[in-house]
Amino acid sequence: MSKHTTFKSITLKAIACSVAVTLAASPAVTGVHALAAPASVAGQSIDAAEAQTPIQYQINARLDEKNMHIQGSETVTFRNTSKDTLQELVFHTFADANRSKATQPSMFQRTNEEIQKDNPKLTPDVFLGGIDMKKVTENGQSLTYENKNQALTVRLKQGLKPGEAVTLQLEFDVKIPYGSERLSYYKDIINGGHWFPVLAVYDEAKHQWNKIPYSTTFESDYYTSSDFEVHLNVPDKYQVLMPGTITTRQDKESGRKIVSTVANNTREFVFFASPNYKVESVTRDGLTVEYYYFDNTPDKKKVIDQYIDQAFKAIRFFNDKYGKYPYPEFRIAESYVEGVAVEFSRVIQMGLKGSNADPAHDYVFVHEIAHQWFHSLIGNNSETESFLDEGFADFSKIYFAEKQGDSMNGFKELQSDDSSFDEPIASTNQEVGSNANPVFYGKGRQAIYQLYRLVGEEKFDAFMKEYFKRYEYKNATIAGLLQTIEDTLGKQARDEMDKSLHERQFVLKPEYQLTEAEKIEYMRQQFKEIYHASMSQIPGLPYETMSRIMEKVYAGEPLTVVLSDKAGAKAKKQQEEFWNQIGAALSFTGIKPAVITERQVLKKKMTKELAASNIIVIGSAKTNGLIQALKPGIIQKSKDIGWDWKKMMNKKDGVGAYIIKHPYNQNRLLHHFYWNGDKLTEETAGTFAEQALTALNFTSDYYQYYEMNRSGKVVADKKTANPMAKLFAQE
Repeated sequence: MSKHTTFKSITLKAIACSVAVTLAASPAVTGVHALAAPASVAGQSIDAAEAQTPIQYQINARLDEKNMHIQGSETVTFRNTSKDTLQELVFHTFADANRSKATQPSMFQRTNEEIQKDNPKLTPDVFLGGIDMKKVTENGQSLTYENKNQALTVRLKQGLKPGEAVTLQLEFDVKIPYGSERLSYYKDIINGGHWFPVLAVYDEAKHQWNKIPYSTTFESDYYTSSDFEVHLNVPDKYQVLMPGTITTRQDKESGRKIVSTVANNTREFVFFASPNYKVESVTRDGLTVEYYYFDNTPDKKKVIDQYIDQAFKAIRFFNDKYGKYPYPEFRIAESYVEGVAVEFSRVIQMGLKGSNADPAHDYVFVHEIAHQWFHSLIGNNSETESFLDEGFADFSKIYFAEKQGDSMNGFKELQSDDSSFDEPIASTNQEVGSNANPVFYGKGRQAIYQLYRLVGEEKFDAFMKEYFKRYEYKNATIAGLLQTIEDTLGKQARDEMDKSLHERQFVLKPEYQLTEAEKIEYMRQQFKEIYHASMSQIPGLPYETMSRIMEKVYAGEPLTVVLSDKAGAKAKKQQEEFWNQIGAALSFTGIKPAVITERQVLKKKMTKELAASNIIVIGSAKTNGLIQALKPGIIQKSKDIGWDWKKMMNKKDGVGAYIIKHPYNQNRLLHHFYWNGDKLTEETAGTFAEQALTALNFTSDYYQYYEMNRSGKVVADKKTANPMAKLFAQE
């Protein structure tokens, strides 16, 4: 999983997460059309399937798109691979996380709040859902069960001994919540995660089933790779995305069809459905990549084709470095999630892509693809050891970028991070709390990089291949990871990694970090790319935009700051304090502009240096020599942004800022932070610099001018909406 802007997880950029058995048809669920499994789809005997996995599912379900319910029947064959005799089976019913707002994942909370604001007539209950169990039987005999706290516990008729198998039939009804969740419907799409009971993992050492409810703060994905045969009854017009080999046939009911799939050795099963999906499919070297998308912007197909190309590149890279992706297909689902990408087995979920998307540098996309190795193929308990999937997925995207020659998104990105956190990388979700992203992703990928540097690329790659070989289709642990390191790289490497994962305040060793000079240059280049990327995504964005002066400076253009030299003592102190705050923000990334405070120096540089420079002016127009000298040109240029300069400069207690083209140079900008009185009022002074920094940033809307009242509140402005501003507001 990745929060795109969890700009925490990818430094400033992200300032930026997947039976084959011939069984008798399950008993019909009330109101559900029983779906017999076509022989051509099943195609495997129980014995053959059990040779691969201990669990097989055959699911027959019907989507009630009018009431947003799924009615389903599920036949599950489970073979006891433990040494214990089992008296009960436990299934996760994570759909019940939607019973209340308190148990729903917090990562979607703000999106749902925005949806409700846009739809005030909606009642809170439409955002809730859940799963109702109708029946659980074995060979037609009812079994005692309890569905509590997202765990369905089924009492068996007799103990299941080691090596024995049992087949249960379950009938259920799921209410799909509205909005944005792993299981939800919104506009014209249904997200189908966690929609049926799935067997929990049995811990032989503790002699107990995993009954932990789904995390409200992060993820709790912990499953056994299983074989799935699923038949989903949907309206004819729906396109349905699922893992596995998909076939379609008409249902007896007019206007409906049955979409079926077989997905063997698959860690989890998810579907996405929409009547408006378009599908782009490309096959290369025996692998088919499919992108299910909405044709919502010009040239969308071109963008999708580029994403498919990038998917092939990433998969080839990870095939070479770790081990071969074993499935014949990989699918991407576009949806309305904002700021979040989600991994599933053989499927990933991305947000809407615009025509200005940059697939070649969309490393959230690569991160989700890497999860096919670290989550789908090599599983783990993401409630207790999230590092094993998120740390390796995030390192993998960095590794990929580095080997593509993208140094800004490669190893330098993690080398530049010298932050530390009290929680060890090996923490549980509960222990790490709100620091899941920086600890599991940021610190996790650094620990892996440190191992990479310690042993060298050739030995590291060999270790990764062995790790993949040992745990493909299985669930790994940190203990198992460390043992693999010791077996392939030696005890010293193991001890180093053990220390990295379990010590508090982990920081990358100094010899593997960037030097201070390298950090400053890297930061500057990062800001250059970020400003350019954020501003270029808005067609027709005016040239006169406050944030653009930053873009130009980070691109290497000169910047000069001119302070008023005729101001009174109080005003001089205020403008110096104001500049110190702005200057500190620039200095942080290595930008040190020329500063002019004397009129004689200003006169000498007016026609040459200042004509070639972008300019920030601070203070009253009446006391600033540059404004007075360029006044006729400034008045004219202000008309271009629809601002009456004369009127505003004569407004009593007027305070604000505007940006125009440099009167002497059409390729440079002049940005004036002004006040009309002798000095700023005490009320205004408190927010003047804060608003200035906001207006200069790439995380806010793009201002041409704004005016503030005596209390420091913006009362009038002209700006262009910035899509990124909403994402940053969610952080």
